Amino acid sequence: MNILQNVSLRPYNTFGIAVKAKAFLSVTTPLQLQKALRLEAYAERFIISGGSNMLLTKDVDALVLHIALKGISIVEETDEAVIIKAMAGENWHELVQWSLARNYGGLENLSLIPGNTGTAPIQNIGAYGVELKDIFVGCEAMEVKTQELVEFSKEDCKFGYRDSIFKNEAKDRYIITSVLLKLTKKDHKLLTFYGAIETELKDMGVVNPTIQNISDAVISIRQRKLPNPKEIGNSGSFFKNPVISKKVFVQFQKEHPNAPFYELPDGQFKIPAGWLIEQCGFKGKRFGDAGVHKNQALVLVNYGDASGMEIWELAMKIKSSVKTSFGIDIQPEVNIIN
Repeated sequence: MNILQNVSLRPYNTFGIAVKAKAFLSVTTPLQLQKALRLEAYAERFIISGGSNMLLTKDVDALVLHIALKGISIVEETDEAVIIKAMAGENWHELVQWSLARNYGGLENLSLIPGNTGTAPIQNIGAYGVELKDIFVGCEAMEVKTQELVEFSKEDCKFGYRDSIFKNEAKDRYIITSVLLKLTKKDHKLLTFYGAIETELKDMGVVNPTIQNISDAVISIRQRKLPNPKEIGNSGSFFKNPVISKKVFVQFQKEHPNAPFYELPDGQFKIPAGWLIEQCGFKGKRFGDAGVHKNQALVLVNYGDASGMEIWELAMKIKSSVKTSFGIDIQPEVNIIN
């Protein structure tokens, strides 16, 4: 195994934070991962994949294992649906494009989400009315302690809003190696009601949308709203949209009648965090090389050489301001590594 020393992790995190790994190994097979976890010379390990949902605030004094397992295959197929297996190192958007090229439906609303497939279940990624759990069948993960492969069903994963077992009781215990997804082959369920998809489709001149049309619309919207991490460091949405009770919402709406909101099936209400942050005056603001994107207040950015701690201090300033102004707590969606 080719273990490298003192490697910059700047290319491996979408914020472009210039921290270093004490040791670094790119893992391309489950067997290689198993061997790497058995190395007695490295007691501490740190797992990184697409690096799209993390904020690194300091150097990593451990063996960094870069999960680069590749491959997409069909494991089960009927006339109506197909179950695919995607290895953890597959780029998520490329997986979406792979499915669309075969007219497999289910992933189109999740187009252009940064990161790799193996981290998707951890976050239960979601966008435009769809969450990973909606098409998720199961995943395979390696237990760090025993190096054994364990299968997780959808129920085992305990999915919640941007949440799963892998962020809670199973945190740091498993490394996801592959994911199973069930996609439709015909009679696709088209979801266009969320966000600006319907308006975008209309502007595109589309009357009877296909899954490819929906993907194109989502990509167009995201490209206007969100900066490309290859051009400016960011991790997409930094904060979760807060969910509040009906009682809290009634008072909130009385004080802020023009605030946007989404009523949830369980009777609670989701308030766009980006709107809250924008009302606090942070949209487009820059503090050194750390800042808030000019088009989307939910996105914190690294204009060049911001440290992870500078980004984090800005996030805490925003969180405090929203709490003071609205009495609402907003929580990071991004994993903070400190």
